[in-house]
Amino acid sequence: MSTPAQDFRPDIEGLRAVAVAGVVAFHFGLTALPGGFAGVDIFFVISGYLITRHIVAEISQTGRLDLLRFYARRARRLLPAALFVIAATLAAGALILSPEEQALYSKGAMFASAYMINLWLIRWSFDYFANDATSNPFIHYWSLSVEEQFYLAWPALLLLAAWVKPGKRAIMITIGAVGLVSFIACAWLTSVSQPWAFYFSPLRAWEFAAGGLVSMAPARLLQERPLLGRALSLTGLTMIGAAYLTFSEDAPFPGFLALLPVAGTVLLLKAGAAGARGGVNATLALPPLQWIGKLSYSLYLWHWPVIVYAGMLAPELTPAERLYCLAVTLALSILSYHLIENPIRRNGWLMASAARALVPALLLTGTGVAAAYGNARLAVHDIDPEQRIIAASAAEPSTARAKAGCVQDYQSVTPKPCVFGDGQRLIALFGDSHADHWSTPLIEAGRKNGYRVVTWLKNSCRASRISVWSSELKRPYSECDRWREQAIAEIIEARPALVVISELALTSGRKMAGRSGDTRSQDADWRAGLRSTLTSMSKAGLKVAFIRDVPFNNANVDTCVARALWRDETPSRCDQTRAYAANDAMAAVERDIVDSIPNAAYVDLTDRFCSATICHVFIDGKLAFRDQHHMATPFAESLEPEVEKRVISKVGR
Repeated sequence: MSTPAQDFRPDIEGLRAVAVAGVVAFHFGLTALPGGFAGVDIFFVISGYLITRHIVAEISQTGRLDLLRFYARRARRLLPAALFVIAATLAAGALILSPEEQALYSKGAMFASAYMINLWLIRWSFDYFANDATSNPFIHYWSLSVEEQFYLAWPALLLLAAWVKPGKRAIMITIGAVGLVSFIACAWLTSVSQPWAFYFSPLRAWEFAAGGLVSMAPARLLQERPLLGRALSLTGLTMIGAAYLTFSEDAPFPGFLALLPVAGTVLLLKAGAAGARGGVNATLALPPLQWIGKLSYSLYLWHWPVIVYAGMLAPELTPAERLYCLAVTLALSILSYHLIENPIRRNGWLMASAARALVPALLLTGTGVAAAYGNARLAVHDIDPEQRIIAASAAEPSTARAKAGCVQDYQSVTPKPCVFGDGQRLIALFGDSHADHWSTPLIEAGRKNGYRVVTWLKNSCRASRISVWSSELKRPYSECDRWREQAIAEIIEARPALVVISELALTSGRKMAGRSGDTRSQDADWRAGLRSTLTSMSKAGLKVAFIRDVPFNNANVDTCVARALWRDETPSRCDQTRAYAANDAMAAVERDIVDSIPNAAYVDLTDRFCSATICHVFIDGKLAFRDQHHMATPFAESLEPEVEKRVISKVGR
């Protein structure tokens, strides 16, 4: 905001510093602040506070709101720096990213330029095999898109409230009603469909509304009780600190949890408005925090592409390298603040009229969208035939997934078996997406041997009876437990000649989540769950073939190989050590459990991926994996003879 000098609030500038520090610390991997992402919520509340205060003041003083002037201030403040960082990020990507990645992320730049990337990310979030969002150098623009959408809708809403019934009371009731509805919907959707709750701007409106309400609440009580104001400030900062220290990516966020940083920010803003002195407010006014607060917008814009590109160039960043990235972020932020952000925001010619700011803003936005689109088209033309094969291999779905609904989504609780082939004998394929990627060779091998294959498959739902936390749903995955029991009952009732099971290895799941520490309890639950599932099948007289999980890679293989080819390097640079990738210790435990169950056999095809020391990602001229841990379908097809030999011929007869 461009606020008059006499209206400047040092505590708000310091609060901006607290917000951006949390976000940067979280994204730079400071594990001591696992909830630093809540800094974005602080920004939302501050924006709601400042925007509402200025709109209500103008309506109260003049009876109207100059919308063009309002949008001109926003445009001068936000657009130039944002579009400059987008352009610089695209330029750097041309040197770092493969053409396929450039084409994909240029689409992100296009949506970011138009302040709609949050809507793009919602769609992307529901793609099970979408590229890892942490590789998207524009993903942080989602919060700026939410803010811009708020800026478009909020003035009209407050004007409508003032027109229906003049006076601040009607505006406060309107803000409160909108905030309440938004919060209820957000809290509900956080547990049902978290990407909508996280990215969709109407479901974040309650955070802006909280700031808007506190901007209109009378401060007289606190002005008369300075000790109360200090206590509220301390409480507010404590609440924010608690969010930073205790939240995690696995938390069901935003929902009810977001109340903590939002309420903390509200208390700090109200205490500051009442003129609270000393304590927390004095701390927020310290020069270092004021300096960081001034740079907060530029810091937010630059920090994410810096750390994303650094991680691509050096996947295992050391603490010293992360500090270097922080220094680069700070240097870029200082330059863009002093050369772009501040000069344009305070340019006298642009400030003279709304049209002088809005016309260039529209031209800049259009240019940004066009440039990003053009970059995407150029990148597509740069993809050579070998890279196109890689991209096609990674994109091709398995035989089961290609048939709509056969690999069920997270919300499904009722199994939907799919039938492939018309053979007299039946093979059941049961498990998660790591069973699914065996569907391609199994279905073909079954067809050759007179079997029809019926699949019981569900995303992220192991065949083993173990209850898990869903990182996608941000809550216990109860749907999996219910679905699994029904699937087991249906498979037993179907009386297949053979049940084929495969699932994501427990150690691979931990690597995906970045977890370590004491895992003995979960290991015990998994062992008991695997034994329980196999025993149920065995007691029913069914034969079971348990296929060992495929190796796990430390990065998306399709991306790594595409970059290697683009840089004239060999795909072998993406290979993994067997010690990291193959989960041999857990496989030994798994084998012992399977071998102890009557009618169950353990099938190990790891030798098709790994030597004694290395696990390969490019085998016999084919991409072996579509991402970190799912087989690419063309390579899976090549395993059909092995599946026929080791599963059907050896086990199923």
